[in-house]
Formats: sequence, C-alpha cells, structure tokens
Amino acid sequence: MAIQVFVADEQSDRPVEPERWGELAEAVLADRGVAEPAELNVLFVDKAAIASLNERFLHKKGPTDVLSFPIEDELDLPPPPAGPAAGLAGPGREPFGPEGPLPLLIGDVVICPEVAYENAPAHAGEYESELALLLVHGILHLLGMDHEKEEEAEEMEALERQLLARHFAPRQAR
Repeated sequence: MAIQVFVADEQSDRPVEPERWGELAEAVLADRGVAEPAELNVLFVDKAAIASLNERFLHKKGPTDVLSFPIEDELDLPPPPAGPAAGLAGPGREPFGPEGPLPLLIGDVVICPEVAYENAPAHAGEYESELALLLVHGILHLLGMDHEKEEEAEEMEALERQLLARHFAPRQAR
C-alpha cells in the first residue's frame, strides 16, 4: 500500500484536474517523509460549502480559500534525518496486526476554487498556481506547521516555495 490521495471535485464554479492535484499531494507527502501507507483526502467545494465549514469549525463567517482538518490528533513523527535530508521528516507508523501497517489517516484539505480564482491575481499570480499553493499550504498544516507567529509564517512560506519549485509547474510553463 502506498500513499493514497483521494480527490473529489464537488463544485462546478471553476475547472480542476483531480488527478493532477492528487499527484502533487502525493509528491509533497513523499517529499516530507510521510511513511507508507498513508491516506489524504482533497476536496474541492463551492463557496457555500466552505463558508459553512469555516463557520462551523473556525467560527468565522464567510468563505475562505483552504481549510485543513487533521484526522490524527498527534502524528508519530520520527526524529529528523541527519545530513542533507535534515528537516524533511514526516509522520510514520510501525507495523500493526497480521496484515502489516495500518494506513496513517492524515486528514482532509478542503479548497474553494472560486475563492482561489478571486485571490490569485494578488497572491500566486494565476489560478492554477494559486490552487497548487493552497494544496501545499493545507498539507503542511496537516503535518503540523502553522503561521500564527511571524517566524513560523516565514518558515512555512519558505517551505511552500521549495515544495512548489520541486513538484509543480504551471501548464503554460511546460
């Protein structure tokens, strides 16, 4: 069993390519050292759906661009590796039961393509790059990163840029 990413497009406001975003998510998780087997869900929803989730879980009114919902409260993080891969550790699991390891249920990343489209010109530049940024951002939240403090925000943004440079290229640049 590998890292499995389930992607669902539950909106019709903007086009998304579920397979492409699933591949990006798998690459980011592998890059971060997430041990197999692991599962992640990515949902693309409309403004009404994300506004409802935003109010219900974060007590904020209105739509937002991305929300992350971890399933495992505390991820088992191995110690960071030594050498050039230092800092790339991610969650892992030891074998359990006669069938081998149980999958690590990482969580859900919920993205609103319409909000991404609206924010893209002032943020990532264009729609497709904005979706990629939001997906990486959401995954990093699930892996324990945050941006409440300036130092945390700078670290998270730098890692987002690195991951996008390694694993994403807009279609027009191909």
